[in-house]
Amino acid sequence: MTWEYALIGLVVGIVIGALAVRFGNRKLRQQKELQTDLEKGKAELEAYRQELVGHFAQSAELLNNMARDYRQLYQHMAKSSNDLLPDLPVQENPFRFRLGESESENDQAPVEMPRDYSGEASGLLRADKHD
Repeated sequence: MTWEYALIGLVVGIVIGALAVRFGNRKLRQQKELQTDLEKGKAELEAYRQELVGHFAQSAELLNNMARDYRQLYQHMAKSSNDLLPDLPVQENPFRFRLGESESENDQAPVEMPRDYSGEASGLLRADKHD
């Protein structure tokens, strides 16, 4: 009878072990799948960040090239307008602002700033004494 109890215990143990492995393995499998998905998501995010950094670096380079080319074109047009139209009054010349060496090195285009005041006194703040 001892062998029978041992055999029954072995069969019950195998059944319980199989059930434990099956139900325990499902959660472990889900956990591993989630971990894999998380790592995949992190890798995709890092690849996207690298792509974004590359995009902005290339965009900055293209903008720098465009600004340099614009300055060169403007300088060419200003020189040509002075050479081809020497008698044209300065006020009528559309290229009257010339980029100097310091401006072209500093990436600054000539800008005519508007004034927020008139060139002469208006008399609004003058104290008149009427005694």
